[in-house]
Amino acid sequence: MKRKLYYVLFFLYAIVVAFVLYLNGVFTGEWRLSTNLVINIGFLMIIGILFVISSISFGRLGRVIRDLEDVSLRLQEEYKNADEQNLWSNHKNDTKFFEEKHLQDAFNKYRLRVKGARTRRGAGSSCDLDEYINEDLLDRVGMNFFNSGVPGTLTGIGILGTFLGLSMGLGAFSGDDIFTISDNVGALLSGMKVAFHTSVYGIFFSLVFNIIYRSLMSNAYKTLDEFLNVFRQTAQPFSVKDDESTATMLVYQAGMANTLRQMLEVMKGNSMEQTAGMGRIVDRFTQQMQTALEIDFKKLGNVLKSAGESQTASAANVAEMIEAVTTLVEADRNVQEAITCVMERQEVFARQLEDQKQMLADMCSDMSDEISSQLYTFEQMRNIYEK
Repeated sequence: MKRKLYYVLFFLYAIVVAFVLYLNGVFTGEWRLSTNLVINIGFLMIIGILFVISSISFGRLGRVIRDLEDVSLRLQEEYKNADEQNLWSNHKNDTKFFEEKHLQDAFNKYRLRVKGARTRRGAGSSCDLDEYINEDLLDRVGMNFFNSGVPGTLTGIGILGTFLGLSMGLGAFSGDDIFTISDNVGALLSGMKVAFHTSVYGIFFSLVFNIIYRSLMSNAYKTLDEFLNVFRQTAQPFSVKDDESTATMLVYQAGMANTLRQMLEVMKGNSMEQTAGMGRIVDRFTQQMQTALEIDFKKLGNVLKSAGESQTASAANVAEMIEAVTTLVEADRNVQEAITCVMERQEVFARQLEDQKQMLADMCSDMSDEISSQLYTFEQMRNIYEK
């Protein structure tokens, strides 16, 4: 409901209009078409037109805020249902990601930027969505160039009414003696009434509009930051740097695993050949020894065969060692991915802190400027009245 706070402007405007009409006797039947009434109605019409123009931009800004909130909730729900898997593949061709036209146009530009920077390994854009959907977009939608000048315009209307009322009163005031002067006091007071009325509601509307406008923009910026954080967590495409680093690591690991596998096959082949050769040598040696010396060397042959089996067991141990090395490489890759994720979250947190710091500094600066402006205005009015 905070995005509809500008409705308060029209409520207060109706109260001020009714109050001015009441002071001029419209509701009591004692009114007459006077310069005071005409000037007040004219100024109130100008203020009403300013409020209508601003309300159009506020309504458009409210639709943008509502759409950002809806999309944030939708992304969080989809991310949860997808077992916390990145959602960019689901929305990279989505032309209806947003309902609001300004947001969808900006998102389409972002999609084209990501699509145009694709490589054969995947998404290659290193840009962030806030390059397209950012505070500048909200300022354009909310007509910041117009609304930021409305408080000063309202204050200027109040000051203009003050000088106009004083000019009217002093212009009708004339006389050289006490009797003629007393006859013109009514005209002077009528002019003073115009001056005070326009000053009061001009400055009053300026203060109220400034408070409401800054509240709406602050809420819009906050909603934008929350949406960008959700998007980065759930649907931000991987950048070229991350994608190429991951691909390079995978290629390196695949090459290492292939090399180790070849070594294992060679070692297995050599072991089998050596075992078979050793068996043949033992058989021939046994036969020759039996023929030459007629001695049974079967026991010796068994011992040599046991040596061949031991060598085969050694080859199996080497294979287990290679598998352990492969597992170690896989664990190292998982650790690197975890470290990369932690660093990305730290960078996001640092940017959020910097944005909050800048926002607080801007708000303090704007409040200081506004207070200085109001003090200067009241000082000028006091000097005028004292003169």
